Amino acid sequence: MCNLYSQTRAQEAMRQLFQHRGWTDRTGNLEPGDIYPDQLAPIIRNAADGGLELVKARWGMPTPPQHLKTQRDPGVTNIRNTASRHWRRWLDPAHRCLVPLTAFAEPLGKGRGNQWFAPDDDGPAFFAGIETRAWRSVRKVKDGDTIDDLFGFLPTSPNAEVRRSTPRPCP
Repeated sequence: MCNLYSQTRAQEAMRQLFQHRGWTDRTGNLEPGDIYPDQLAPIIRNAADGGLELVKARWGMPTPPQHLKTQRDPGVTNIRNTASRHWRRWLDPAHRCLVPLTAFAEPLGKGRGNQWFAPDDDGPAFFAGIETRAWRSVRKVKDGDTIDDLFGFLPTSPNAEVRRSTPRPCP
């Protein structure tokens, strides 16, 4: 399951794709690079005014309570069971988002590294996702309670190319 991706596309390229919808960029300087779980990353989400906004959110939606062993919530990066009552509150259009990427990695197995996948052309690519705003949780014990905007991927069946590396659902 994808727990590493890269985003190196310029902010201006993302703005141009969606400028017809009304656009607000709230990210400041967006640093390109690799993105791991629990890190801030850019997402495109619905804005209160009906347009779109580019923001930074933390990768990992709230973990279902029955799966928490302690107060610490590391977050869920890939939401596979959308039939779960836990996820239903975030599946409506208001919580949908797009996660820009240039490539994503799938693990090849213990000690074998990752297989990277990217679009054939230099066109834009996005993961489908869901997001929630101002969620209070303990992500790291040393930080205590934090309030974060969070997001996670909505995976689907892998295409033929990705299926050669993994049969598991992929973003």
